[in-house]
Amino acid sequence: MSDVLKDLQPRKVFEYFEAISAIPRGSGNEKAISNYMVQFAKNLGLEVHQDEAYNIYIKKPASPGYEHLPAVILQGHMDMVCEKNKDTVHDFEKDGLKLFVDGDWIGAKGTTLGGDDGVAIAIQMAILSDNSLKHPALECFMTTDEERGMTGVANMCPEYLQGKILINIDNEVEGEFIVSCAGGAKAYSTLSFTKEPVKADSTVTKVTINGLKGGHSGAEIHHERANAHILMGRALDALREQVTFQILKIEGGAKDNVITRECEVWIATQTEKQEQVQAVLKEMESIFKAEYEVQDSGITVICENVECSEMAIDAQAANKLIDYLLVVPNGVMGNAQHIEGLVETSLNLGILQMEEDKIRFASAVRSSVASRKAEILARLKAVANTFGMVYEVKGDYPAWQYNNHSRIRELAVELFEKMYGKTPKVTAIHAGLECGFIAEKCPGLDMLSIGPDLEHIHSPEERLSISSTGRIYEYVLQLLENLVSY
Repeated sequence: MSDVLKDLQPRKVFEYFEAISAIPRGSGNEKAISNYMVQFAKNLGLEVHQDEAYNIYIKKPASPGYEHLPAVILQGHMDMVCEKNKDTVHDFEKDGLKLFVDGDWIGAKGTTLGGDDGVAIAIQMAILSDNSLKHPALECFMTTDEERGMTGVANMCPEYLQGKILINIDNEVEGEFIVSCAGGAKAYSTLSFTKEPVKADSTVTKVTINGLKGGHSGAEIHHERANAHILMGRALDALREQVTFQILKIEGGAKDNVITRECEVWIATQTEKQEQVQAVLKEMESIFKAEYEVQDSGITVICENVECSEMAIDAQAANKLIDYLLVVPNGVMGNAQHIEGLVETSLNLGILQMEEDKIRFASAVRSSVASRKAEILARLKAVANTFGMVYEVKGDYPAWQYNNHSRIRELAVELFEKMYGKTPKVTAIHAGLECGFIAEKCPGLDMLSIGPDLEHIHSPEERLSISSTGRIYEYVLQLLENLVSY
């Protein structure tokens, strides 16, 4: 163990966290960490399985007096998001992370930390290696490729798991118990077009809508912030009512699960219409600012004349593009009734990409009710068909539906109140967790999701609380011991 984490407690947790941080484990590059876990289990004399997706299943027998209890599955994912600052020299395929400690926080120099979800792996390893603990039979399930689309858990082998209780350690807020999550899918609609010359005596204007707050379409969709793609559709619709123009290029958004902060379009209009173009778009900026004064007040619509040699999208396709942005469903579609303040169903138009002769739209669809997810996907298909677009769905994942009669939830709340003198927040999230896939493949599981405080995940500012990790580790140990009353 290096000098960086050597004095931190619980010692075993941070020893293993540092060990796995030395192994590159970005999504899609988990073979090395998976093989490491196989050897770790074998060194402890424990039963271990590795499937074709490199998921790991490690079994530890029950301690004396706990043999009669149902087995418990501890679960987290081995992969991490790989992001770094522009000035950071780091090869995620080869280099280990450079950890540092700042007060109560652990970070990585210039890169993501991988606390999401390396802390779950380290906690499991510490429990597996300690034979002094009291617990039922344990099955540690460590998955791959969670961050890119949950393909690891989607290809799990349920025959390796016999547990009846599952504790997922992939939450980032201590004192928050997640008991349900949304299912989702990615819906793609593709519009084909031909190209035509830009009309003579035209000036090209680049229109940029930016200044939006954006955010994660699962965690922050309830704020009902503006989506730059939707605003651009409205701006172009208002403009075509007064000015004839051609669209040369349009683009915005890089990830379907991010509320789009910026959209750009290049349009060609008669030079004499430039003042009118500027006036219409300035008026739309005022409208947007008024509509989103509370939740997204920074919206700007910027117009600048530019040189552009591109040919234009044919007029019919250009109008279909604008019409699609006007009518495509987007945002919150419904709220849950069993948990106050929880969004039940939503979708986010996150990507608008223009290729050689196609424009591709991608929406992230989420719902905690399977039939509502199916409804939204059907609506998107109907819209695409109306405009003669090619439609496909990828990355479909199931919801984890709320269990009204969860014994693990009851015991977990009671223990938390006893240990910390306060009631935990029992909630659901409008985002995906691997629990949805596991529930589908292992019916009847009694599940709970917890975790220590993590901040700024998926960014180079990601950091893990040392004290919170210690408390969560102690809490998990106590919860396992208390399952004697399950």
